[in-house]
Amino acid sequence: MFKPLHLLQVAILALVVSGCAARQPQSSPAPTQPGQERSQGTMPATAPSSASLTVDPQLQYPPIQSGVSTPGDHPWVLADGTLTPDVQRYAAELAQTRNIPLTHVQKLLIQAQYNAQAARLMAPSKTRIRRSWVTYKNRFVEPVRINAGERFWRENQGAVEQASKGYGVPASILVAIIGVETIYGRYTGSFRVLDALATLGFRYPDPSRPERSQLFRDQLADLIQLDYLNKLNALETTGSFAGAMGLPQFMPGSLMRYAADGNNDGTIDLHGSTNDALMSVARFLRLHGWVPGLPVFAPVKLPSDAAAFVDGGLEPKLDWATLQQAGATVTTPGNSPSSEAWKNYKLGVVNLVDEPRNQVEYRTGTPNFFAITHYNRSYFYAASVADLAQALSQRIGQDYAGKP
Repeated sequence: MFKPLHLLQVAILALVVSGCAARQPQSSPAPTQPGQERSQGTMPATAPSSASLTVDPQLQYPPIQSGVSTPGDHPWVLADGTLTPDVQRYAAELAQTRNIPLTHVQKLLIQAQYNAQAARLMAPSKTRIRRSWVTYKNRFVEPVRINAGERFWRENQGAVEQASKGYGVPASILVAIIGVETIYGRYTGSFRVLDALATLGFRYPDPSRPERSQLFRDQLADLIQLDYLNKLNALETTGSFAGAMGLPQFMPGSLMRYAADGNNDGTIDLHGSTNDALMSVARFLRLHGWVPGLPVFAPVKLPSDAAAFVDGGLEPKLDWATLQQAGATVTTPGNSPSSEAWKNYKLGVVNLVDEPRNQVEYRTGTPNFFAITHYNRSYFYAASVADLAQALSQRIGQDYAGKP
């Protein structure tokens, strides 16, 4: 992100490690509908006519246990040009578990450099930031992104429709995510990803959060594997200060497991190919629980005690019958059984808090809302994507995101 430094994406990535499309589950989510993907090795090409709904189990790896994080700018390469013992142990385990020559792993780690700016941007704030849904939304659902999104959608209509039809994710959602992430490629990041991930993996600025440095060491492992497989050049690939890459800001693990070859040219280029970026976002969402035809939010008026139903989680757990018994009502009844299909799925009440204004907006999320939170673990983020999608749909003149 950061050509120049883009503070809005800093805010996103600062949320729970963040990064977009950053989660790396150890097992693939169950597909929404039956589907089978032929194993083609790393980063399988995916055509809309054969939309894949599984992740190759060979691409699921346990965390690298070796390696530790010690805050500070001290190097992980010794004066004699070798790695420090802890990083050397990390390299050895990575080489063994991923079947990569140790010399290849060592070569990249030795060339990785500490990035002070990445460490500074990831450091915890010394003062608590008051959450403001209104402020957050206004940063992303605003004229610049709406105008750019309309233009992007019209200029790439074929690719947008291909990805949407291939995975059953509304075009408005796909376009909105690219807009929230990088304003349609304006801010994809100028940090060398190798440096950012090594810095945050071995020199994470907050010692109280070892799970975060672990995440970055695992993402570094994925980057090194992608380099070994000639899927990217780790010495040249750039991205955000947290290692997110391309138009959709995929972390290396997500690029490896969820990205798709949208133009069927045999490669996946999230920086230069709009087709690949859109198809990859669609595939990611579908593999994380997107249900074709459902809205992001159910058309529900919640009871006055809506706060009692908020659990803060990233999976829907409530039945419609439970909410209905508590006093929830449908605000816009559908005119067909399919338009009220959301009633047959688990739901979740989400709270969009605005502390400065002392107010909270409650909405009822369907599985599709929670699919977006797998892209970025934030209610604010997912709601902003949905609201930007709605604004873009109104501009384009299409129905919004499976709206009932």
